[in-house]
Amino acid sequence: MAIHVALFLTLLETIALSVVLLVWAHQVRGARLLVVFLAGVATWIVGNELPNWFGIGTAPLAMALLSTLPLTSAAFLHFCLIFCHSPIDRRWIYAAYIGAGLTALHALLRSPGSFEHFAPFTGVEWVVVPNHVGWMTSLVWACFAALGILALLMAFFHAASAQRQRQIAAVAISCGWGLMAMSGYAFAALKIPVYPWQVLAAPAYPVILVYGILRYRVFVANIWARRALASAILIALGVLVVPLAAVLLPFESRWVVAMAVAATTLALRGPVWSFASRLVYPGGTLSAEDWRQWRVQLSQADTMEQLKAKAAAMLSQRMGMEIHVQMARDASVVHAQEQGSEPTLICTANGAGEWQTQLIGFEEAPPGQLHLAELFGTILADAAANVERSEHAQQRERERQLNARLAELGSLATTVAHDLRNPLNIIAMAVAMAPQDTRQEVGDQIARISRLTEDLLDYAKPWQIHAAETDIAARIKSLIRRMPEVEIGPRLEGAFNVTLDGARFDQAIVNLLTNARQSAGSKRVLVDAERRDNAVLVHVCDDGPGIPDDLRERLFQPFASRSPGGTGLGLAIVARIMAAHGGTAELSERAPWRTCFTLTFPATPTTDNNTAP
Repeated sequence: MAIHVALFLTLLETIALSVVLLVWAHQVRGARLLVVFLAGVATWIVGNELPNWFGIGTAPLAMALLSTLPLTSAAFLHFCLIFCHSPIDRRWIYAAYIGAGLTALHALLRSPGSFEHFAPFTGVEWVVVPNHVGWMTSLVWACFAALGILALLMAFFHAASAQRQRQIAAVAISCGWGLMAMSGYAFAALKIPVYPWQVLAAPAYPVILVYGILRYRVFVANIWARRALASAILIALGVLVVPLAAVLLPFESRWVVAMAVAATTLALRGPVWSFASRLVYPGGTLSAEDWRQWRVQLSQADTMEQLKAKAAAMLSQRMGMEIHVQMARDASVVHAQEQGSEPTLICTANGAGEWQTQLIGFEEAPPGQLHLAELFGTILADAAANVERSEHAQQRERERQLNARLAELGSLATTVAHDLRNPLNIIAMAVAMAPQDTRQEVGDQIARISRLTEDLLDYAKPWQIHAAETDIAARIKSLIRRMPEVEIGPRLEGAFNVTLDGARFDQAIVNLLTNARQSAGSKRVLVDAERRDNAVLVHVCDDGPGIPDDLRERLFQPFASRSPGGTGLGLAIVARIMAAHGGTAELSERAPWRTCFTLTFPATPTTDNNTAP
């Protein structure tokens, strides 16, 4: 009885596995051949069990099924050669099928043996015993199977990666287990009076094959594989309940047995589902608490940099290895920075503004780890979208507050400019008859107050940019005609076209050049430009004393100046001009220059007539 149950379970598992592989493994070379091999295993089981199920009258049909055994091993050999990418002439494969077909035809015509009683096989009424035709058929089958195993072994030792070795080993071990389990029937053929205990291990053969396929990604694992595996296990448990109920119950009742089967499957559904999940996704199962904690921890990040650091730390800790995380709104920037094959989770925004993730360097990761990283990526994408919305809200609030302050400042500047103009004129007329030095000093101070007023009005009033294709090299050369100490970088020798507002660009460059030339000790000034990472960078550098540390943090704020006679609004105006273009102005480092300001214009210009905040 135990052998019948073991073979029946193996038959159900083999059929279920064949269906799953046939439907969900189209992307793997040789998948259909593996299905053919599994179908051959199922045929062998049916051929051995048919007389025990329906009586000895089915022996001719059973022998016909067993005669096809060489074709099963030929399909197995073909699968091994395809799966291992063996460079063998296809004519040899055709020859193998022809030889297997002729052998099967010979066995079909002559009968490969007979069914007999064999006492050591307790509980088995009929056992097939081969004759000389059956031995020849078995020999052909064994030769093809051995060639298939040999192909797997050769591919194992020549595999290009450890993951590939594990895939090949998984298939080889599962096939070896199957051969070991089925070898018990050789006891009857050789008249060895031993019970075939190894046949009882046959149900583990499809399970081992499934584990190897899923654990080492011989085929792609997914939720359907998990469902199929869980269903197969539940079916097997239900079948096991039938003989147990027959032994334990004092009476025979199909209704009671059916209820026992239903109760067993319902009671074990949860544990079986959990077991199938761990088998398909080893190490990749997540609890509701894990999911909640990930969301809570990632939601605590206020910026993309914080989110990136948190995500890398959390995922590395969970997976037990260092995982890199890259985040950017422009996917091309991230891909340009990819280096090496370290496991990396990339989170970027697509054209519609939706965040999505991509895994790099996970090719050799087991399905569980891969599944874990994919789930984490979905949570990270949601967190990135939340951070982006928060940053946009904060930016809008800052712009609103800035506009409110600028409106107040503009109103104040207009009033001050109007109220100062008349007193300044009176002062200028009052010193008209004063000595030359006095008139010069008063005139300089009046001019300084006038520049401050003009800069203040310019900084505070709302203004727009009008972007157009502009040759910045020509504009810079025009601006420095009377500045002999200013040098032009090599990239500006020829035309350098950029889409920007020419007038505002001139204003920004003049402000930077004025600061550089007025810097104490400055003898040389350089203007250069370059294209980098979908942006245009313009550099204005000087060899002056540099920027004091206490001024660096507030350099682009109003009334911050490094020049004794400066208004403190020049760099603030430059920052506003760059913000209006969608770019940035920053203090950078470019040896051997002591001070260098870099203007970064985006390759995709800001829309024309964009109002500066």
